[in-house]
Amino acid sequence: MAKLIVASYCSTFLKPEMLHIYRQVTSLRRSQTFVMTKKVEHPRRFRFDDIERIPRPHRNLLRHGWMKFVERRPPLIYRGEYQMLVSILGRRGADMMHIYFGHTGVHLLPFIRAWNKPCLVSFHGADVALNKKMENYPGKLRVLFDSVPVVLARSRSLANRLIGFGCPRERIRINRTGIPLHEFSFVRREFPTDGRWQILQACRLIDKKGVGSAIRAFAIFVKEFPNSEFIIAGKGPLQSDLEALAQELGIAGKVHFCGFLSQPDLRELYARSHIFIHPSETQPDQDQEGVPNSVLEAMATGLPVIATRHGGIPEAVTENLNGFLSDEGDTESLGRSMVALANSPEIYARFSAAARQAVGENFDQEMTIRELERIYEEVCDRRMAREPSLGEVELPAPLIESAVAK
Repeated sequence: MAKLIVASYCSTFLKPEMLHIYRQVTSLRRSQTFVMTKKVEHPRRFRFDDIERIPRPHRNLLRHGWMKFVERRPPLIYRGEYQMLVSILGRRGADMMHIYFGHTGVHLLPFIRAWNKPCLVSFHGADVALNKKMENYPGKLRVLFDSVPVVLARSRSLANRLIGFGCPRERIRINRTGIPLHEFSFVRREFPTDGRWQILQACRLIDKKGVGSAIRAFAIFVKEFPNSEFIIAGKGPLQSDLEALAQELGIAGKVHFCGFLSQPDLRELYARSHIFIHPSETQPDQDQEGVPNSVLEAMATGLPVIATRHGGIPEAVTENLNGFLSDEGDTESLGRSMVALANSPEIYARFSAAARQAVGENFDQEMTIRELERIYEEVCDRRMAREPSLGEVELPAPLIESAVAK
């Protein structure tokens, strides 16, 4: 049986926080993929050879203005991207397209509705929030849901959010973040006899990650264990504010910002740390996490987790089994949980073993990739071809307008 040819569309390939996408596209076995992107970033970190860059088309300014302001066609059309997609997909013989992120799916709506082969869209977290940059984003999402056969969600919590936005339940498939377990060895950790506990958080330094709450919780913990340290791996716009918070709390000398690390360096940091903290917090626009990659990676090495009941985190971290969960923003509870864990060798050992087991049972990359490829095959098997062929499709204005109606 010939392999399915899947076009993996990601507007930027790839930002540092998109490692899970890289792992996905490079691990497919039963299907063959090439990447379509407008912009390539970090090519040394994310090595992938089969990339089709979508070039900027040469524009006839008069025609461009007429289509934009008079015919009011969507950007995909008046910028010429539609014909670029037509050309690339036809030349590559793609059987389907996997579009990463909901806002990108909304942008591609006119194409999705006109192509005679299936598209699916995967949602990852921020794309299930209220998008202030895109007018009537919820309404456009509902059009998107009606235009694709399958919608992928990284967690049950995201699936429920999608249903709240109007996605038919029967179209949703859960496809979890996969962790390559062979890269994350289990580490049997001993209690530090001198009380030098190393607490770790690895993430972008943005509000959603709750790093400020983690620092406040550590300030509680360090009163009990004054020789402990808090390592924060990651970059982001909040770093100066977070450094100021540590200074204000009198723990600046014990809180260390080490920047964005390579995967080998991060694995080494997991191995020498004792507790992982990730107190994610829902933002005013309802931006939530799926299941954070770093939480799963840390658990795979046997790190117990202190986290919040946020998004998809409880789907990985089970209260009193492999970690402790607190309500969002409850720094007192987070701090007490850290102290309780550090005071009980029995609980610590139990949580550590159970953390690795949970990742192996529910987030093993081989398992998640098999499920993704099964979904690809399901979508293609029930494909309903539409005529005329891709190369002959002409989008009438009414179709475009209905697809992106405000």
